[in-house]
Amino acid sequence: MRFIYNPDQKHISLPGVLYALGDPVRLEIVRQLAIKGEQCCADFDFAIAKSTMSHHFRILRESGVVWTHKEGTQRINRLRREDLDQLFPGLLDAILRSAQPLVVNGNQSMAEPPVMSK
Repeated sequence: MRFIYNPDQKHISLPGVLYALGDPVRLEIVRQLAIKGEQCCADFDFAIAKSTMSHHFRILRESGVVWTHKEGTQRINRLRREDLDQLFPGLLDAILRSAQPLVVNGNQSMAEPPVMSK
């Protein structure tokens, strides 16, 4: 079994987080995780290659934006909201508030807007 690297909170940097959130596909993944909670990689229906999606999840995971663990044959992802809010207060909420749903397969994402923490 391959090891899944998730950085410790102390290794999460602002430039790494901003880089990860700077791509529209990765931002949409984060937006959907904020709305729906934990999801496996297969739950995201983007019209891009599986290898490209794996790359996006790796960037999000290695930057500390998402936490990934394996359940059976699936990789389950969750947003590291607590870590990000502790390190960079208000950043995630500000980004999610301004994020527009990505057009996926010709349709706008049907997810509800994220509920912001107080």
